[in-house]
Amino acid sequence: MGSSVAHLAERIREATTTDEVAEALTGLTAAHDGILAMVADVLAATADFYDGLDEPADPYIARRLRHLTDEHLRTIRTDLADTRNALADRHTAHPGRSACAEEVLSTERERSAVCACPPPPRTAPVPPPPVAAGLRR
Repeated sequence: MGSSVAHLAERIREATTTDEVAEALTGLTAAHDGILAMVADVLAATADFYDGLDEPADPYIARRLRHLTDEHLRTIRTDLADTRNALADRHTAHPGRSACAEEVLSTERERSAVCACPPPPRTAPVPPPPVAAGLRR
């Protein structure tokens, strides 16, 4: 499952359109077979396991796991599903990314073996103004 999540992250990093990101987020947010639904199932199964144990802290741990599922994970899943839906409705290209042609022009330096399309150039941060050296009184 970890490799599936890593694959989704890589798909999002390489995405050039909102549709591509929305499709990747679907694998995370799908109600019945998405990754977050599976995480909720793991938390519920672990809570059920703790319910059957006999240490004094076990019921607390079971309740805490259910709380994580019912409150925090539900919030994450809802927010990500809303984000996914908003991106799916946009149908637009990302202005800072372009589709990879997997070719390097003869006038360009060698690019990554994975993709010839470089990210947009980053501007260097503006240095702070010089501070007058001297002692203060």
